[in-house]
Amino acid sequence: MRTIPASELIINEDGSIFHLHLRPEQLADIVILVGDPGRVALVAEHFENVECNVSNREFNTVTGTYKGKRMTVLSTGIGIGNIDISVTELDALANVDFATRQEKEHKRQLTLVRLGTSGALQPDIKVGDFVFSRTSVGFDGLLNYYKGRNDVCDLAIEKAFMEHTSWNELLPKPYFIDADKGLWELFKDVTTEGITIASPGFYAPQGRWVRLQPQDLHLNEKIESFEYEGRRITNFEMESSALAGLAALMGHRAATVCTIIAQRVALDACTDYKPHVKRMIKTALDKLATL
Repeated sequence: MRTIPASELIINEDGSIFHLHLRPEQLADIVILVGDPGRVALVAEHFENVECNVSNREFNTVTGTYKGKRMTVLSTGIGIGNIDISVTELDALANVDFATRQEKEHKRQLTLVRLGTSGALQPDIKVGDFVFSRTSVGFDGLLNYYKGRNDVCDLAIEKAFMEHTSWNELLPKPYFIDADKGLWELFKDVTTEGITIASPGFYAPQGRWVRLQPQDLHLNEKIESFEYEGRRITNFEMESSALAGLAALMGHRAATVCTIIAQRVALDACTDYKPHVKRMIKTALDKLATL
């Protein structure tokens, strides 16, 4: 059995993992992921009790109980790179023996649900709607670095999408990855089904033009017009693909639910979106408490 070197898995002197600063016993099986560190408090204010409150850099973590169900809420910050850190370290907390630096024989399955914000790409999806990323599209290329990528991705839709958009070979190859089927069943009555693009940036990768022109001015139009077996791409955000992909490779359950705060087709955005986010949080907590 492989012993993981100290350079590959860094453990702090207090026994916590390097970035998250969590110890294995502080992690619940249900983990809510939010981007904004300030959003952790919006989730944790619903907890009946709090076991721990840990902060390091943008990673804020609270573990407590909601309706008797133990949960952890963790802020990841913005972007795919932070999801790579967060999910890898959460998995290590669950499935690596820190004393021996070896994988545990009996694996622990985590339920990882990201609650985020997003911009809609279809005119019928309105600000304040909740979109469940039943499939996520990675424009980031992260999963392409991991062995087994093709085993968990939908290669047929990848091919169709690349042909439809005349995909530029200089860009990372997109990957299509499904959310956990059981979590879709749990959330489908309170959300809109979506195919969500996770981009590696907020501006040109999502078709925005401030001073630097995007490489393909018509990419968003191609994205909006893409259909596959009656399904369409619904929204942009920046984390869902890496979460779904890494979880699938590691054997965890994962999903992303986003509140729509911008309408890209109507060129409109809502800056006072906190009430919608609060409603999403309460809805998600109630659903997860039934697991």
